[in-house]
Amino acid sequence: MSETSASELQHAALPQEFYLQGTIEAARRMLNCVLMHETSGGFVAGRITETEAYTQDDPASHAYRGKTARNAAMFGPAGHAYVYFTYGMHFCFNVVTAAEGVADAILIRAVEPIEGLELMSRRRGLAEGEIARLHSSADQKMRERWAFALCGGPGKLCQAFGITRTENGVDVTTPGGLWIAPPRPEFGALQSREICATPRIGIRQAAETPWRFTLKNDPYQSRK
Repeated sequence: MSETSASELQHAALPQEFYLQGTIEAARRMLNCVLMHETSGGFVAGRITETEAYTQDDPASHAYRGKTARNAAMFGPAGHAYVYFTYGMHFCFNVVTAAEGVADAILIRAVEPIEGLELMSRRRGLAEGEIARLHSSADQKMRERWAFALCGGPGKLCQAFGITRTENGVDVTTPGGLWIAPPRPEFGALQSREICATPRIGIRQAAETPWRFTLKNDPYQSRK
């Protein structure tokens, strides 16, 4: 979790073509990619560790019954953000996939925080004093607990990253603002055998569909 300047990271973003390869495959391949958000308040980044895929013909999708003011961004171009408000308290961040007019999207459920932990902690209302301990600690379990408290779920993630409806519809294929970069070299090449597919979480319709993706034995998840 070493600190790296934003300028060193602003060199790449997943292209629109990435989001047109098929929603399920994109949800799998998005694991280990890096979510970044730069605002006037600062810069944060995290390794994507958990995704969920939703297609337009999926009963669990917000677009299943057609286009509305709330879900309009889902029908837009691939590689744009769809941010919605839920339970009267949480924002959730998705990336639109498939061709324009086809409302598929991928929900980012969790990340491993790798840059801007202090800012994330302030946004989440967590004790900043713990950050110094985290940086100096060799205790992996403590790091995992702190990561879960910061970004272990789609609502936590959006709060830590400062993502709101303001980001709804923005292009995430261009570095700067809100974007997703390819995996860092130190993460290693992603192998298909490392990817776990499980039923989705927190939905009533089609919850058994195995479109929630995580990495085998990766501790940075919203739920084991």
